[in-house]
Amino acid sequence: MIRLRNRYFLVIDIFLIVCAAFVAFALRFDWLFFRYRPEVPLFVAAAVAVKPLSFLALGLYRRFWLYASVGDLIAIVVANGVASLVLSLLVLLGLGTGVIVEFSRSILLIDLLLTVAFTGGARFSVRVFGESQGRFRKVREAGATARHRVLIVGAGSAGAMVARESRRNPQLGLDIVGFLDDAIVKHGKRIAGLPVLGSVDSLEHVVQTHRIEQVVIAMPTAPGSTIRVLAETCRRLDVPSKILPGVYEFLGDRITVRRLRDVEITDLLKREPVRHQHPNLDYVVDQVVLITGAGGSIGSELCRQVAMAKPRSLVLVGHGENSIFDIDAELRRVFPALALQSVIADIRDGTRIRELFDRVRPAVVFHAAAHKHVPLMEANPEEAVTNNIIGTARILDAAIRVGTERFVLISSDKAVSPGNIMGATKRVAEQMVHLAARTHGRAFVVVRFGNVLGSRGSVVPVFKEQIERGGPLTITHPDVQRYFMTIPEAVQLVLQAGGLGRGGEVFVLNMGPLVKVVDLAQDLVRLSGLDPEELPVVFTGLRPGEKLIEELWEDDAHVEETANRDLFSVTEPARTEAHPAIAATFAAVATPDWPTPTLVARLVEVCRQMMAEPRHVGRRDSPTL
Repeated sequence: MIRLRNRYFLVIDIFLIVCAAFVAFALRFDWLFFRYRPEVPLFVAAAVAVKPLSFLALGLYRRFWLYASVGDLIAIVVANGVASLVLSLLVLLGLGTGVIVEFSRSILLIDLLLTVAFTGGARFSVRVFGESQGRFRKVREAGATARHRVLIVGAGSAGAMVARESRRNPQLGLDIVGFLDDAIVKHGKRIAGLPVLGSVDSLEHVVQTHRIEQVVIAMPTAPGSTIRVLAETCRRLDVPSKILPGVYEFLGDRITVRRLRDVEITDLLKREPVRHQHPNLDYVVDQVVLITGAGGSIGSELCRQVAMAKPRSLVLVGHGENSIFDIDAELRRVFPALALQSVIADIRDGTRIRELFDRVRPAVVFHAAAHKHVPLMEANPEEAVTNNIIGTARILDAAIRVGTERFVLISSDKAVSPGNIMGATKRVAEQMVHLAARTHGRAFVVVRFGNVLGSRGSVVPVFKEQIERGGPLTITHPDVQRYFMTIPEAVQLVLQAGGLGRGGEVFVLNMGPLVKVVDLAQDLVRLSGLDPEELPVVFTGLRPGEKLIEELWEDDAHVEETANRDLFSVTEPARTEAHPAIAATFAAVATPDWPTPTLVARLVEVCRQMMAEPRHVGRRDSPTL
């Protein structure tokens, strides 16, 4: 590789400065100018003295010219400009003192342009020769490396970078054919020396007509839906595809990722995310609103949305002090005028909950606190029962006693034909809300979720960590399917349901079709810029209590569209009546005493009986109504 130390550039610069001065005079006058232009020796001497000092002061002798760039070119122009300004002052001084009798001002401009060209050319030639030398060496090392015809989708800066890097690294065997881009102004033009062959929609035609063997999707800011369509087209055409970023991971064909593409959660949905108008929150305006589980993913977002509606007071209830501290600090910073109370409390503590409700007397309650992890609850059924059933009963009882008008329970699709303890406890909680609404005539409702992407315990962070480590991806079963939604969608659902509910309804979001977890993982890999085939997948087997497929409602459910077409009201006749033991148990649970082992054991047995009942296979897809 060519190397040229900056001290050698000083010698070269002096020679080039002299040449530039002589050529400037020759262009201005004629080649015999030295016979009748006595100012020439003085000007050349001044240029040789001033210009290297200017170059030194402005750092031209501290740069590594093998990697010269536009910034270096600007530095060369600035250094020469400063030197020419000093020379102009010296010429004026010479004319004023009589040292110089006559001087053509155009000489200064011509000399400036020539010196920039000469000194800049000398320096950039180092880069040209260096790259050529490196390219020839890489070609020799590559030997008989097979060449692959490559098409770049995206003719922006990222695509141009791929083209340049592939040219600098011929040993990679990438023969770039051209670009595709939707910007019509680029069509027919050449970028980085390569033609723009058409729009992105012409991908299939260009692949076939130009015999493309690989496609590079260089659109790092494009939404996931666009990337997914392009990747699917490439798979259908049996052409491998790579996704930017990063360019260097792609060019080096490395699997380890240190800079994942920022994947939006909505990129992973197999549907368009639900776009709600801002929900009508009149029912929380100037009201005391209490949110349990306020430090969780759903609970904290509920706090933010409710705070914007200007409640009279917002009460945050949670058992984890760190999460409550975080959301409390955020709300106080963003909503300094909000009357905010943060309470650390265990919802299973009947006395504590009653005292809290007697003191704050909430008009609206959002009950988000719950244990949610299926395998953990299978191993700890008593905790699932005491938190999800007894805790819910405590909150319900306290709300009824103080006259709470609206109550929203956040439930789970695992409550449908429950096959695990967690799902059964949520089913019991749903039935208690229905019983309380019917008995007391209150607007107490249930909101049933699928899996929430981006929430605590979501599979996405686990997959991201595994991708960053280079795999393997661990999935329980190749046929596991789930409904997925985002945190904003979930919160919108809760807030809509809180305003629409009249009492006893179960609301479900239109979540589209079921999604295979394997497909979700592969989409995340692609959107992170990698090839799914290069990351191994390990199937670990279903964990205790897990189902292959979740349902949104029972098979005999009556599903109605609400005023919001993306929100369904579900009535399940076979499950509307509470389990025979629930009504009697609710009375015992509602007492403020800490739950006895006998009561807990009875509730665990109720859940196991519910799990043993005949299966009700629910609809797999949201209906079109």
